[in-house]
Formats: sequence, C-alpha cells, structure tokens
Amino acid sequence: MNPTVIVVKAAFDDDSGVWFVEHSEVPGLNVEAETFDELVRQVPLAIADLIREGAAPGHLEDVPIELIAHASARARVRDVA
Repeated sequence: MNPTVIVVKAAFDDDSGVWFVEHSEVPGLNVEAETFDELVRQVPLAIADLIREGAAPGHLEDVPIELIAHASARARVRDVA
C-alpha cells in the first residue's frame, strides 16, 4: 500500500458521543476521540505507528492523509401557522 493519499472516513456516533474511524485504507486503524479536532490529531499518529510496526505496508517518509467526516442532524420545524 503506497497510495498517493490515504483516505480515512470518520463518523460521529450519537449514542457514545465520539468521532471514530468508520473506514480506512489502513488495516487495523481504530481511532476514536471526543472531538473531531482530536481525531484529526490522533489519526496520523496511529497510521505512522501501524506503518512502523509493519501492521500496514508502506515505506513513505511523508504520508498524505485525507480525512473525510460524516455527521448527520435533523432540523425540527413546527408549523407556526
């Protein structure tokens, strides 16, 4: 695995109140955090660790990562008429 960019999809779990890695091209990447900013800080560290440990193939010195976030919400609108 030496992609031009590693794509990581993140989602928010309403039940537990955390952001987590929903899908990744890096095998074994399991990261969760209370905020999206914290997830953004943790994901590159975890990817580097996995590559160093040999859990994920790679030999690039500088690995670009694209973190795509997904969250959903609802707007409740009452009829005021």
